[in-house]
Amino acid sequence: MQNEPPKPELDEETIAFAQRVFQHARAGQAQDLEELLRMGLPPNLRNEKGDSLLMLASYHGHVDAVRVLLAHGADPELANDRGQTPLAGAAFKGDMATVQCLLDGGADANGRSEGGKTPLMIAAMFNRTEIAEALLARGADLQARDAGGLTAEALAGAMGAADTAEQLARAAPNF
Repeated sequence: MQNEPPKPELDEETIAFAQRVFQHARAGQAQDLEELLRMGLPPNLRNEKGDSLLMLASYHGHVDAVRVLLAHGADPELANDRGQTPLAGAAFKGDMATVQCLLDGGADANGRSEGGKTPLMIAAMFNRTEIAEALLARGADLQARDAGGLTAEALAGAMGAADTAEQLARAAPNF
C-alpha cells in the first residue's frame, strides 16, 4: 500500500470562500459566478460530495447559472461521487429549461448515472413526459437497460408513472 502525501490544511478564509462559491451555484447567482470564472475560478470545481458547480446549479434549476458555467467550460458529464450527472439531476427535478440548456451544452442524452440509469430512465420514473420527449428528440435510447436490466418504460411502470410508461410504449419501435 502506497503512502499518500498529507493533504494541506485549508485555512478558514479559504473554506469560507469555497462555501460562498458553492452557494452561488445553489442559489443561481449567475453574475457572481461569471465574475469569479472570469477571474480564474475553475469551472469544474467540486465540493466534498463531488458535486460540481454545474451539478448544483442544474439540480436547483438555475438555467442562467448553468449557461454561464457551460460557457466557461464546465463539463456537462462530470458526475458526483454518487455517479449522478447534471442532466440526470435536472431530469429528476423536472426542470425543462435546464435540461434543454444542458443538452445544448453537450450533455449526453444517454449518459449513465448511478445504477446505469440514463436521463430518460430518470425522467420516466418521475413521470416527466416533456423531458422524456426532449431526450427522445436528442437520441435517448429507448432500449437502454439499467444495471438491473430494466428499460425506461419498465422503470416508469414500476414507479407508477403511467404517463411516461404509455408515452415510451408508443415511442417504441414495432418489432
